[in-house]
Amino acid sequence: MAAKELTVAEKLRDLFQLQNIDSEIDQLQILKGELPMEVSDLEDEIAGLETRIKRLQNNVGDMSDEMNRHEANIKEAEALIERYTSQMDNVKNNREYDALTKELELQKLEIQLSQKKLREGRGILEGKEETLKAAEERLENKKKDLETKKVELEKIIAKTDKEEEKLKKRSEKQRKKIEDRLLKAYDKIRHAYRNGLSVVQIERNSCGGCFNKIPPQIQLEIGMRKKIIACEHCGRVLVDDHILSVGKEETAEAS
Repeated sequence: MAAKELTVAEKLRDLFQLQNIDSEIDQLQILKGELPMEVSDLEDEIAGLETRIKRLQNNVGDMSDEMNRHEANIKEAEALIERYTSQMDNVKNNREYDALTKELELQKLEIQLSQKKLREGRGILEGKEETLKAAEERLENKKKDLETKKVELEKIIAKTDKEEEKLKKRSEKQRKKIEDRLLKAYDKIRHAYRNGLSVVQIERNSCGGCFNKIPPQIQLEIGMRKKIIACEHCGRVLVDDHILSVGKEETAEAS
């Protein structure tokens, strides 16, 4: 016995049911798609912070070494001043006296220069240490956020994977009810738009996909379900509000 030929209304109903199932799959993909992106962004931010902290730590270390060198220079200059001062008591002529006097002046200038660099360096070092501390605190907070997001993502994936598998099986089952020509058109339109809508209802006298106005005469024809009508603006298949009741109405009339 040959299979019963489906009416246009039944074909539209089956298409719209497939659209609803596929839209549910899309929503799960969006839900999963946002969290992995957030996790990835956090991982990138953490990697960037770690690089910055390492650079700051190296800067702080280098500046601390420089401060130590200036302090060592001051101590060395002070020791030389003490030595030259004691030698002043034993000078034998003006030439030795002038030479020691010049050395004393040079060491005093060395001390002044090192003290100036120490003051400037300490100010810069304090600023870098504060920046380092803030970066380390930010890193710690970001790591906590990442851990929370990962736990959340694992839960969502565990939940959505199971739900998505069920929906994909329903979608495959529903696709078998639809003739190849309509399926190809459905898939082509669905892949052409980011929201994945291929079959839409009329909302406020407008296409539920592109929101352009649908003339009253066209709306009347869509409600009659005698032929498949596409939106002249976006190409999506248009159905009326009661499309899902098709079949139930015919059963009720037959009884």
